[in-house]
Amino acid sequence: MALNVGKEMTALRQMTVPELQAKYLEVFGEPTRQHHKQYLIKRIIWRMQANEEGDLSERARQRAAELANDANLRLYAPRDTHQAPAAPEQTKVVPVRFACDNRLPMAGATLIRKYKGQMHEVKVLPGGFEYQGEVYRTLSAVAKAITGTHWNGYHFFKLLKDRKAS
Repeated sequence: MALNVGKEMTALRQMTVPELQAKYLEVFGEPTRQHHKQYLIKRIIWRMQANEEGDLSERARQRAAELANDANLRLYAPRDTHQAPAAPEQTKVVPVRFACDNRLPMAGATLIRKYKGQMHEVKVLPGGFEYQGEVYRTLSAVAKAITGTHWNGYHFFKLLKDRKAS
């Protein structure tokens, strides 16, 4: 009976990982400790095809063994007997400045504003603001999304210039 790869793949995709591990045991004759579902599916379908269509020919196996014997394989990583000289003249150290407004809280903070009886929460991100699953570049854009009119974002969220650090 010919192997229907599409049908088998569909059946394997519907299995859970423990079921795939049992199928692996059935197909390979040995258990697996692997828990990666896609890997198990690929290995099982490969083995099923190999069993159905036949494995490598004896000539191919001999050639693979010859190539493996001739290969100059390194079993251990080479020892680092000398370290590469440092090239300080090629390295340029430049201070990095981030455009950060001191009126804003740190990234990850949440701004909360009650407007027309509703609470609105805005998460501060490193490169913008997240409001209801959308990312905005400025607080003014968030305020406009909430109110429908243009607002200064700092005034809308009451982030004043003279805010004292506590």
